[in-house]
Amino acid sequence: MSLGNVKLSASALALAAFLTVSSGFLETAPAYAKTTDQQPAVLNASAIAVADKFSADAAEQIFKEGGNAVDAAVAIAFTLAVTYPEAGNIGGGGFMTLYVDGKPYFLDYREKAPLAATRNMYLDDKGEVIKGMSLFGYRAVGVPGTVEGMWEAQRRFGKLKWKQVLAPAIKYATDGFEVSEQLQQRRDDAAKDFAGKTNFDAYFGNLKQGVNFKQPELAAVLTRIANQGAKDFYDGKTADLIAASMRGHGLITKRDLQEYKAVWREPIQADWNGYHVITAPPPSSGGIGLVQLLKMKEDLAPDFKDVPLNSAQYVHLIAEIEKRVFADRAQYLGDPDFYKVRVAQLTDDAYIAKRAAEVNPATPSDTKSVQPGLGTSMPEKAETTHFSVIDKWGNAVSNTYTINGYFGSGVVADGTGIVLNDEMDDFSAKPGVANMFGVVGSDANAIEPKKRPLSSMTPTILTRDGKVALVIGTPGGSRIFTSIFQVINNVYDFNMPLPDAVAAMRFHHQLLPPNTIFWEPYHPITGELAQQIEAKGYTLKGQDFSGDIQVIKVNGDTPEAAADPRGRGVTRVIQ
Repeated sequence: MSLGNVKLSASALALAAFLTVSSGFLETAPAYAKTTDQQPAVLNASAIAVADKFSADAAEQIFKEGGNAVDAAVAIAFTLAVTYPEAGNIGGGGFMTLYVDGKPYFLDYREKAPLAATRNMYLDDKGEVIKGMSLFGYRAVGVPGTVEGMWEAQRRFGKLKWKQVLAPAIKYATDGFEVSEQLQQRRDDAAKDFAGKTNFDAYFGNLKQGVNFKQPELAAVLTRIANQGAKDFYDGKTADLIAASMRGHGLITKRDLQEYKAVWREPIQADWNGYHVITAPPPSSGGIGLVQLLKMKEDLAPDFKDVPLNSAQYVHLIAEIEKRVFADRAQYLGDPDFYKVRVAQLTDDAYIAKRAAEVNPATPSDTKSVQPGLGTSMPEKAETTHFSVIDKWGNAVSNTYTINGYFGSGVVADGTGIVLNDEMDDFSAKPGVANMFGVVGSDANAIEPKKRPLSSMTPTILTRDGKVALVIGTPGGSRIFTSIFQVINNVYDFNMPLPDAVAAMRFHHQLLPPNTIFWEPYHPITGELAQQIEAKGYTLKGQDFSGDIQVIKVNGDTPEAAADPRGRGVTRVIQ
């Protein structure tokens, strides 16, 4: 048997099994070799860009205790499950891109469809999609992966004890935290959707701005996870409570939880503009999409020459690129454990150049003429959260995780305080029919038991000469990789200061609806610019979500962090 790169003898395995039973790996050497304290520092500080001030405090505490980027990331993730309950979670799942000791890694802890899930579970007797069934309530919930993902990452790469990285989250759940105006507003908006359908108000009805909000049941869950590791969530008391809460309402059983495993996958890697891009592979569509966008724009450099940022012509050219990326996304992408995703072909330089050559630099291409590029042989809500971390040793974590909608399905597992996801909406309930975010999918993303739904989450790390240069990610559903793409361009093509690059206007096009440019409330497209874009043949449409970029850029040996002004994010540079 092999664990990581370490081959174990039968006697060593027996000892490991004994230690696992007796301590849950909490006080003994884990299966993976941990990073050592002997690494020389390569940066003059560690840095974080996170979704709220409480998770920033948690990360700073972990760094001061001697933890590395992975320890800090896990502490952030669990803290956000308490203090950012609309999107931070242990009842959802996500992706983590890592760069540790000079090597890239990718961890897939995306949710899975329950064993009882069926292809047509959201269709009526006429074969039409039942509105809202995949969004609200118990049947919308996929098997959560966050706890297993954090456990797997920390035991492989962390330096501290597991209990140490859980301590901040337990404190906030036990003692409470002060509710922000934004959190209350999101709670109020979500409660309207859940009214009469879930037990949401029983747990969050008293969440109000300025009030100290305590979550004693969640504190008990986190304490058990601190003491027993992921085993409690997937095969212990917490698993029993989740299964009992689902019984008679949803599909998840204890067997679903027992069989869940996070998966280490090969990240998407590509060279671009002197940088090495490390990003998310399937079941994310985001990494392939980001590489296609970056390289297509590079191929079209003559068309972009002297075109001002966010001018009508710039918006048009980017939309032309995005059209082709979303055509490929809808046709080719799904869970690689169930469907052969042609990653190499989709990210091949010659293929991308061919797609770039199809762009019409003058007017919008006819939507019907934009077909998937490989020949005949996807989707989530915006309410996700992202954080970026780098430590003084040059290790970095880019993590995006989600419960899909704000407060997920609106279901809180009884006796746990755990908000459960509505991730089943990310499958194609009916191939060819748009999901709630307006994107369509194919049979590659149809519902199957144990399958992971297609995602747009794109946690990304850029390196140069083997050292981290940029750590970036955002929530935003299908807008995720188009937002990251625009910020990367702002930083490297337009040489904008990092805060300005993040704050600049962003827009989005996704093939369907035809020739529609979505603008964001933070920077609405109005006035003369709107008239110029409409004159090119586009329809402008507002969207209610702007993204929440959290990014770290390394300048020499100094990290610089920026949090999106659109959210309540916080940055810290920690000496």
